[in-house]
Amino acid sequence: MLFHVRMDVRIPHDVPAETAAKLKADEKARFQQLQRSGQWRHIWRIVGQYSNVSVFDVASGSELHDLLLSLPLFPYMEITVMPLCRHPSSLHDDDR
Repeated sequence: MLFHVRMDVRIPHDVPAETAAKLKADEKARFQQLQRSGQWRHIWRIVGQYSNVSVFDVASGSELHDLLLSLPLFPYMEITVMPLCRHPSSLHDDDR
């Protein structure tokens, strides 16, 4: 299943800089692991915000939920999820 996910990151200002830097490095490593596995299919930055729009390819909503919980920055994220399906008018045979 494909899911469109928007993640808005809001790290509190009182989090020490070293802690925030470690969280960001751990997040990047986890993201790259999920991208290599094919589960985190696409990511786009939203200009001017500490936010992204991503496409995940997972078996179920439960799998996506567990994956999102595994992100180091999860406690500081506001997340919006939309399940996706193919549009019958698409010219493409795949979901690119």
